Amino acid sequence: MVLDLVLYTIIFFLSALLVRIISGAIKPIRSRLPPSPISLPIIGHLHLLDIVPYKSFHKLATKYGPFFHLRLGSVPCIVISSPELTKELMATNELTFAARPVTMAIDHLTYNSSAFAFAPYGAQWKFMKKICMTELLSGRALNQLYPIRKEELLLLVQVLVHKSSEGETVNLSEALVNISNNIISRMMWGATYSGKDDQAKEARVLIREVTQIFGTFNLSDFIWLLRKFDIQGLLKKSKDARKRYNVMIERIIKEREEFRTNKKLGSTEGKADGGVKDFLDILLDISEDDNAEMKLNRDHIKAFILDIFTAGTDTSAALTEWAMSELINNPKILDKARKEIDSVVTGRMVEESDLPNLPYIHAIYKEALRLHPPVPMLPREASQECKVAGYDIPAKTNLFVNLWSIQRDPNNWKDPLEFKPERFMQLHDDQVGSFKEVRGQQYDLLPFGTGRRGCPGASLVLQQAPAMLAALIQCFDWEVAGHDDGIKLATVDMIERPGLTVPRANALLLVPTTRFNPFTDTVVHP
Repeated sequence: MVLDLVLYTIIFFLSALLVRIISGAIKPIRSRLPPSPISLPIIGHLHLLDIVPYKSFHKLATKYGPFFHLRLGSVPCIVISSPELTKELMATNELTFAARPVTMAIDHLTYNSSAFAFAPYGAQWKFMKKICMTELLSGRALNQLYPIRKEELLLLVQVLVHKSSEGETVNLSEALVNISNNIISRMMWGATYSGKDDQAKEARVLIREVTQIFGTFNLSDFIWLLRKFDIQGLLKKSKDARKRYNVMIERIIKEREEFRTNKKLGSTEGKADGGVKDFLDILLDISEDDNAEMKLNRDHIKAFILDIFTAGTDTSAALTEWAMSELINNPKILDKARKEIDSVVTGRMVEESDLPNLPYIHAIYKEALRLHPPVPMLPREASQECKVAGYDIPAKTNLFVNLWSIQRDPNNWKDPLEFKPERFMQLHDDQVGSFKEVRGQQYDLLPFGTGRRGCPGASLVLQQAPAMLAALIQCFDWEVAGHDDGIKLATVDMIERPGLTVPRANALLLVPTTRFNPFTDTVVHP
């Protein structure tokens, strides 16, 4: 018995020694990850982020380079902030990073990612995007819906002319959200709203809430110990917003279904302004078509409409708001833009068809997009392992392309913090007066993303928003509302609201003075 015990002990120690020798001879294969700061238990690198994540990433890039690795709680992430690496990840490895990370709040709000903005890359996503690009946002569809955009812009100018005659202060931030919301509403279901319409106001409030939820960093999504706890209340907010949105959108859909049931559609019946079928009818047609490529259910339709509203309302409004803010603070640039418009358009209000002849207006918008990208970080998720710049990237790693950093990098742009539209006037002739270089071809300027998951609404924004800006420049002089210690304000603040998006923190309050009234065909202040 004692002999057996001694034998077993000897065998055990010999086995342990053999394992150690073998393990020392055969070194384990370790993943080579990008540089990374020292992490803490449980929270990883979350302590390095403040309330503006893209600025925190920019600060870390100055120390660890344009490609570094973080562990945000239990979620592995890589952050890139150079055009070259962006191209390698978003073009060369595009399919690997074709998915987007989805938070609990976003998943709930979008009916379990039932549309295309946050849907996994696959057959459903391809079908939904094809519908969007062919039926709503194609060049043909946008041209057909131009009368809606023109009418809404005239209504906005009419309101501002009245405010001017009364000497009233205008909340331009709110006015721009209103017009963007009205345009999208009419494109989606043909509804015409006035600024006092309760349903329109309800939609605007909801969309703003949803956008803020989308843009909020939620700790519960990153720390696995907190997954079942809604410590920031975001899931509660998303449930409340979805419940209210569901009531609103169900009412609209049921009204349209009753109309379709009670009255057979003719050549113009059930269609939006100008005889163009609205998007809700298109979605209902597909949902009722047994031979459709893919069946759409109620949740698909609701999520689809929410995607379009969130993408189309705040983007156009925020871009025009930032562009106006920059112009107010740079009066020489504003004067130059006004002279360009006056040299091209006389006796009428500027229109979208004039934009090809207004290269400086385009340049102003491009510069606003560079300094104030609607979404400062492009989020993606690796669907499989890959190697980038010699580093190993594990599957399920989140990717953040820091556009805010790339588009302000001195290595990419001369005088990057200066609002200087002239930089875009020095391009090749075929790019001046166009938006070619902001659509994803140049990796140092990607305000709408690039590739398959680039923003599908870019064409709408780039037609609607510059025309809106041009009309505000042409028709009005602007003064900043308010005083500071009794001194009239001459500039507006450029403070950004904290979060994952870049809206203004404070409303843009201005006093308009009419210089051209398109309703009387007179130049008040030549």
